[in-house]
Amino acid sequence: MNKAIVMLEDGPVFYGKSEGAAMTRVGEICFNTGMTGYQEVFTDPSYYQQIVVATNTHIGNYGISKDESQSGSVKIAGFICKNFNEIHSRERESESLKTYFDREGILAVSGIDTRKLVRHIREQGAMNAVITSEDKTLEELQAILKAAPAMKGMELASKVSTREMYELGDKNSEVRVAVLDLGVKKSILNHLLNKGALVGVFPHDTSLEKITEWKPDGLLVSNGPGDPEPLVEQAEMIKAVIDQNVPAFGICLGHQVISLSQGLETFKMFNGHRGINHPVKNLITGKCEVTSQNHGFAVTKESAERNKEVEVTHVHLNDNTVAGIRLKNKPVFSVQYHPEASPGPNDSVYLFEQFFDLISKSKEQAAATEKGE
Repeated sequence: MNKAIVMLEDGPVFYGKSEGAAMTRVGEICFNTGMTGYQEVFTDPSYYQQIVVATNTHIGNYGISKDESQSGSVKIAGFICKNFNEIHSRERESESLKTYFDREGILAVSGIDTRKLVRHIREQGAMNAVITSEDKTLEELQAILKAAPAMKGMELASKVSTREMYELGDKNSEVRVAVLDLGVKKSILNHLLNKGALVGVFPHDTSLEKITEWKPDGLLVSNGPGDPEPLVEQAEMIKAVIDQNVPAFGICLGHQVISLSQGLETFKMFNGHRGINHPVKNLITGKCEVTSQNHGFAVTKESAERNKEVEVTHVHLNDNTVAGIRLKNKPVFSVQYHPEASPGPNDSVYLFEQFFDLISKSKEQAAATEKGE
């Protein structure tokens, strides 16, 4: 076990110990407040290029299960925690977190005063950080940080999206859902499959012609990493699909890109929302939901309220940011949070029902039009 260093962009240095091979990693530092679900965090493509700090004291105590990864590999740039547990206990088959990180080539730093670190991030805002278990001077680490690009303006969906289109589910299904993969989680695909849909997963740069050729009954725009603003071509393609009255559902980054397609604006948050207990109010029903969230960008409330074709449907109760919208004259809606995650509460699963209801109504209207009714 080697000594390790964490250095933040604005100067603070923390010393700990490394859990893994000698390496150096740089990325935007963020913190997740979840008490469980660390494996889902590590494999969530939305965390690509980020160093994650766990606010929960003990990480690794229930190991790693092959069934709980959200993608084919670990996506985080690095990991920081207070206590890293090599001994794990679980009824189902699992392996230790250390074995998993060693195989995936991930650097974890433990023994850090994570409460002090998180307080600093909360007070000073999101920023880049570097972690290392190599023999590097502070001056060398400062040079690495100086050369690292900021998350603002960074396009990352292309780094995690599928390279080739693929299909999942029953090819004879009456419902065909196209997924624009900006970094889709497996649990989102599983929800679509559990509803009996044939799912076509398309690369981030898929053209309108390719999507239309597949003849989808609905379009889901997935979660993903990075700044939504560089995804100009994706927003234009999504707008064209929406103009064809195809039902559409956006999640997280997908919500932001759908919003951009309608002329709304996004901004980089001072600190993002990352955890499994974020309170959201549904303004249509008046009910509150306990939600899972992972985002560092959001849609500006001012631009949403200016647009007469857009209705804000959900707000985050901690800071009143936009958590969901719908289009008034199109079968389109989106949310900033993750209804598929279900970290105990299933408060938001109804959104998938809502999506399939829109698809069903759209198909009924199309059938009626064909009959001349």
